[in-house]
Amino acid sequence: MEFSIKSGVPQTGANGCVVAGVFETRRLSGAAAALDRAARGYLSKVVRRGDMQGKLGATLLLHDVPGATGRVLLVGLGREGEFHDKQYRDAVAAAVAALHRTGAEEASLHLTELPVGRRDAQWKVAHAVAVAGASAYRFTRMKSKGEDDRPALRRVALAVDRAAHKGAAAGLEQGLAVTHGVALARDLGNLPPNVCTPSHLADEARELSRRYRMKLTVLGREDMERLGMRTLLSVAQGSAEPPRFITLEYRGGPANQKPVALVGKGITFDTGGISIKPAADMDEMKFDMCGAAAVLGTLKAAGEMRLPVNLVGAIPSTENMPGGRATRPGDIVKSLSGQTVEILNTDAEGRLILCDALTYVERFRPAAVIDIATLTGACVIALGHVATGLFANDEALAREVAVAGEEACDRVWRMPLWEDYQEQLKSNFADFANIGGRPAGAVTAACFLARFARKYKWAHLDIAGTAWKSGKEKGATGRPVPLLTQFLVNRAGRT
Repeated sequence: MEFSIKSGVPQTGANGCVVAGVFETRRLSGAAAALDRAARGYLSKVVRRGDMQGKLGATLLLHDVPGATGRVLLVGLGREGEFHDKQYRDAVAAAVAALHRTGAEEASLHLTELPVGRRDAQWKVAHAVAVAGASAYRFTRMKSKGEDDRPALRRVALAVDRAAHKGAAAGLEQGLAVTHGVALARDLGNLPPNVCTPSHLADEARELSRRYRMKLTVLGREDMERLGMRTLLSVAQGSAEPPRFITLEYRGGPANQKPVALVGKGITFDTGGISIKPAADMDEMKFDMCGAAAVLGTLKAAGEMRLPVNLVGAIPSTENMPGGRATRPGDIVKSLSGQTVEILNTDAEGRLILCDALTYVERFRPAAVIDIATLTGACVIALGHVATGLFANDEALAREVAVAGEEACDRVWRMPLWEDYQEQLKSNFADFANIGGRPAGAVTAACFLARFARKYKWAHLDIAGTAWKSGKEKGATGRPVPLLTQFLVNRAGRT
């Protein structure tokens, strides 16, 4: 889908469609009012008779509107006083979905002219592009016959005031980068686990390194053994698939600028190991590498935007399988940091691969470290599928991540990381255990990771509830690529 920025009166070609809004009081937006004047009151008549009442997300397609060469799509905006971030994105999503059904090849979208709180043209354009990109996403590469359900919509012109063109252009660049980064993360998550293996993730990283001139390092099993990554290897030892530890270094900032490190959990399939999971819905455990996918998607977005920041992506990746060589509950292993861990549950494996990665990234002397992991079912119980769980050992970093989440509409909720919870990880036989029991499971998992992140500012994102959807809409979401990209944009000063 191609996007462009335009100014001027609403118009489009014969095979296109103009999109304008109507508020719930049946009040026409500015663009709709302009169309109405050209049509000598035709839209007002349609609205007055109740065909479009303006309820949020409602759509009405009009043909042969006087004064318009193509079709006109009216979109309900809800109550004008309540038209904020979510309502704007919902209206754009409803518009794009309706456009896909019309068969129109091009559209002129005037929702980007609407006032949305204090959001500027850059924000509105970036989010319109990202919403449209998500709507157009299809995953069909594993089907033997391609499905011809791709939308006809090819070109979308985003209307803004002429004075806002510069900001809108920056928003277009960011929106496209986020769209492409999210699509990569979704593709990787949606691939089956017999295709998306640790080696496949390394291949994807290699492609990014070539395209965006990033430095790539891929460690194999022997490399990790020499380094002493024994907690990571304890998870890998039950699988026939070789593990990989992947690092990508993007250098867009000054040479002396400390990098931001993103660490993504890359369990390409999680059976639970010896502590095996129930069979129902186990197929969804292919999504247990969505943290790794988010890191690669964010690196892609940063590379496309040529962000003036330094960035390190670190991905510990393996399968977690049962077998004669698999780690047993009760085993004790020494981590890269030198701390020993009693493994009481082999299904709490994400923290075991992440802890070695958190120690490894110390060598980059990072300004901040953010790990991203589908870590705990407990976080899903706590926050559902709306917000990502946020834990942090630094107040300023936590605020920075939360602000980026609000701007990106990819929200987080701060969870406690108090020292009191560390008591639950006590072990009689090792420095600590890898689980702390059922109470506060997401918190004690974060507390485990915190023991390996004491040398830098660190945040942990538990995306177990937000990385994918189940049921009819089953598939990876690409979150939190929008949040992480906005975080880096803010750091780069390109707001």
